[in-house]
Amino acid sequence: MAAPALQLVEMCEENEEFTDTAIQLTDDNLSQLLLQNTRKVSEFKAALLEKDAKKNWDLFYKRNETRFFKDRHWTMREFQELLNHHVDGQTSQRTLFEIGCGVGNFIFPLIEEKLNFHVVACDLSPLYSSNCIHVFQCDITTEDVFDEVKPNSIDIGTLIFVLSAIHPDKFVSTLKRIFTLLKPGGLLLFRDYGLYDMAQLRFKAGHKIDENFYMRQDGTRVYYFSVDYLKQLLIEAGFEILVNCYVHRRTVNKKENIDIQSLLNGFPQDWKSSSISLYIEGEINADLSFEVSGDHN
Repeated sequence: MAAPALQLVEMCEENEEFTDTAIQLTDDNLSQLLLQNTRKVSEFKAALLEKDAKKNWDLFYKRNETRFFKDRHWTMREFQELLNHHVDGQTSQRTLFEIGCGVGNFIFPLIEEKLNFHVVACDLSPLYSSNCIHVFQCDITTEDVFDEVKPNSIDIGTLIFVLSAIHPDKFVSTLKRIFTLLKPGGLLLFRDYGLYDMAQLRFKAGHKIDENFYMRQDGTRVYYFSVDYLKQLLIEAGFEILVNCYVHRRTVNKKENIDIQSLLNGFPQDWKSSSISLYIEGEINADLSFEVSGDHN
């Protein structure tokens, strides 16, 4: 059971460490978390954020277009072993479903590698090739997805920084829905934000909606996952877990000699209905001005 975790460590950069231990909070961190509880988002505001979730993300992408998130070229480095394990012996074209793909930062690097995929994607930039991508708009938390994607039809699904933007009440039903779409033996690649990520600790009072669930300045929301809670969600959704761990990343600004400890929530896992693998991590990359790439408060 431990072998896959060892392989993943070898794939990572030297400044990444896989561990089953959450980040150790300082007294200042604990004080900041307590301060967040002094003034939480009102029930009325929380309900409005849920109602306007799609609108707030539409405004985010209208404002930032393709400039906010960088293309995720790390996917080939960090998912290659999982993909190779999954596709050994397969010669036919496989179907990859990118769920909540934004402007395509995950998909386009894969297409550049000329992998043998037919890509199905929802919520993607209109700049795509219809020869290898079928794009549609849907809310993955509803049954609408089945109008476009049939059960047991997906070889590889990706859920990259998506579940954290959904209301926690919908986590399990969303995971069950994705599970239904995957073929027996299908693969799900998942990456998301980890508990006590630096971005979580920076939230001020007035932004906390519920435990580990926050409102950003632009009205979008984010959840920070713990290993134990994610394990609970996956088991309830019907999955069997192979490996479940955090990934701690240290980001170094060599020019200014600034060393920043970041936290990733990394869970290489094996889900079974057949055998489905899951890889999750949440990431902060900080530059000199300590702005966040991959998250926004």
